Amino acid sequence: MKRLMTIETGKRFGPPAIICIVALFIPMILSNAYYLHLINMALIYMIAVYGLNFISGMAGQTNFGMAGVFGLGAYASAMFTTKLGLPAWFGLVPAIILGFAVGIILGYPSLRVKGLFLALVTLAFTEVLRYIENNWAFVGGALGIKNVPNFFVFGVELKTSEQFYYLILAVVGLMSILTYRIIHSKWGRAFLAVRDNSDAVESCGISLAQAKITAFTLASVYGAIAGAFYAGYNNYVSATAFTLEMTVLFVVMMMFGGLASMYGVIIGTIIITLLPELLRFLGDYYQLVYALIVMLFAIFLPNGIWSVVRGLQARSDKQRRKRQDAGEIGRRSAGG
Repeated sequence: MKRLMTIETGKRFGPPAIICIVALFIPMILSNAYYLHLINMALIYMIAVYGLNFISGMAGQTNFGMAGVFGLGAYASAMFTTKLGLPAWFGLVPAIILGFAVGIILGYPSLRVKGLFLALVTLAFTEVLRYIENNWAFVGGALGIKNVPNFFVFGVELKTSEQFYYLILAVVGLMSILTYRIIHSKWGRAFLAVRDNSDAVESCGISLAQAKITAFTLASVYGAIAGAFYAGYNNYVSATAFTLEMTVLFVVMMMFGGLASMYGVIIGTIIITLLPELLRFLGDYYQLVYALIVMLFAIFLPNGIWSVVRGLQARSDKQRRKRQDAGEIGRRSAGG
């Protein structure tokens, strides 16, 4: 029994501990400043994909509005801080408020439409926001918003990629803990129930409407928070960044790593962020090879990379239980 408890503890806390140790040394390992910048962007995207995983990976609702929410959070933070001359941390306040409001607004259409029609609604939302951001002079128009302030920590301005890395790493760590708690809470189980059998959910005492709206709200708040950190890190926001291409990028990250999996989000976000750059040596063909890799993974690993790890882990657990059962039978025979 003691050995089993040790194994379970290792399985639960081992991977997070390894990830944290490796993450702390990444700036020391990477000598290329551009790759460190990509890692920072991957960590920002990871927050948004955590949110997308609630609504699409767990609740099974099609959401093509993450780029819009991400951009809304970035613009809200940039406007609030530049117009009022406030530190970057204050930009999180309007971003979270708007994310919460948008989540409720997008959640209600999901009660009446689903599938392709819901995808069109969320996609239209993204395009409307992008059009407003790109044409409204009050928010900078086509020029965007410049000179967005940097984040400060204990009075130190985070100007370099390395300084920002440790901040965003700490933020992602906190968001990961929160995400883990939500996934393993009653809401996480409700989201999975909506995905697996939405017709039978209410017969189990779960409010279908509340579960969907909660999932959309969480996704939007996560996306808006990611957008606020994006604005503070890049010091500039423009509507040209928050397009359908960004939404597709978030979806590919989630699917590549594994649906409804926190570790899948981590793996998918980092690989999909770095993969195009690692393929640059192919010249003009790198985009073609990148697309082929993603397509092959979608065909042969539809449940993502983490599903392979889960399969190997399940097989290992099964073999271990067989050995334990065989040992127990042997001890009983010897005792008899």
